[in-house]
Amino acid sequence: MKDKTWNVTIAIHEDGDDTHVDAVLELDNKLEVRGRGMSRRNPRDDSEPLIGDELAAARALSDLAHQLLSRAAWDIEAKTHVPAKSLAL
Repeated sequence: MKDKTWNVTIAIHEDGDDTHVDAVLELDNKLEVRGRGMSRRNPRDDSEPLIGDELAAARALSDLAHQLLSRAAWDIEAKTHVPAKSLAL
């Protein structure tokens, strides 16, 4: 087995009080997995753009992680013909 490096690209777009983030992972087989996250500043809060970026990025990465878990479960089930839930992911 060889070592691998996967890179995630995080793109942040701010629109007023809203921050949208795409976290994109390109896999070895040229497949792309994309997680999305967003945050919205409460108008009563001080403007701290970094906090919105962090929150939206965390949500995008969480979405990406859930998608990877789903893909892994599907791949396990396709290989073993056993529901992945019973295999303790």
